[in-house]
Amino acid sequence: MAITLNSSTLVTVFGGSGFLGRYVVQALARTGCRVRVAVRQPHLAGFLQPLGSVGQIHPVQANLRFPASVRRAAEGADGVVNLVGILQASGKQNFRAIQAEGAGVVARAAREAGARALVHISAIGANRSSPSAYARSKGEGEDLVSAAFPTASILRPSIVFGPEDDFFNRFASLSRLSPFMPLIGGGRTRFQPVYVADVARAVIAGLDGRARPGVPYELGGPAVYTFRELLDLVAEYTERKRPYFPLPFWLAKLQGAILQVLPNAPLTLDQVRMLQVDNVVSEEAVSEARTLQTLGIEPQALETIVPRYLVRFRPKGEFSTRAI
Repeated sequence: MAITLNSSTLVTVFGGSGFLGRYVVQALARTGCRVRVAVRQPHLAGFLQPLGSVGQIHPVQANLRFPASVRRAAEGADGVVNLVGILQASGKQNFRAIQAEGAGVVARAAREAGARALVHISAIGANRSSPSAYARSKGEGEDLVSAAFPTASILRPSIVFGPEDDFFNRFASLSRLSPFMPLIGGGRTRFQPVYVADVARAVIAGLDGRARPGVPYELGGPAVYTFRELLDLVAEYTERKRPYFPLPFWLAKLQGAILQVLPNAPLTLDQVRMLQVDNVVSEEAVSEARTLQTLGIEPQALETIVPRYLVRFRPKGEFSTRAI
């Protein structure tokens, strides 16, 4: 089903204070609808309120591990968006609890609240049979969402890039500190990075009826790159050329298993497992018209966005003589 986004519409966004969340909240605010941002710590989500008019954006408390809080946050909403996801498990905030069971909790709460539309953010590679816990939980989450809310719009983005991303910023920061760059698996894994604002526009399309209900859409940018090619771009945009250190998957897995016990680990075993599989829009999604373009969204190229926010990593920062 679809909803009309205007001042009489209320949309609850779970995970609205995260990287993708702030862009989704802003996109929703521009339609004029009221936005309820459901997060674990609403006092830390105040920065979202200036993205809309006075009183338009309202943070509330919710935790996907506590269904009662999710039901309260969804109450009275016309539409619900679930953006909650993690890249690294920590204690009770593990992949299954958040991305599988938590997704089901949101879908059931949306149905019980009488919401007419639900958009769920998954990921390319979601597969309940995957050796990666991340991808496996995403696949399980999709199944639970579809069972509870059959008309939900499911969006599967590739790597999402933007000023606050954890991909280009991470490797740019590493290039500033390390004398070499790790080339995991020979750098042959393929990615199709998609701009965060384009994903936010896809969320709007999922709410207003442009996406076919119950059909997963795969979201990728206009070009496919190997891991090595992306590192080459990081080196170019930061003006920090570093030699590559080939790291075969078996050795990367060993390092990930050791490093993952650290807080904010730079590499985990599960991340290496994900790197063994290409992260691009499938041929099936293209042939079945399940892409950004079929939602009426022309994806923006990373070459027009990424250099602007990686300039701070250059040796002379914004004062570099090279044009941005």
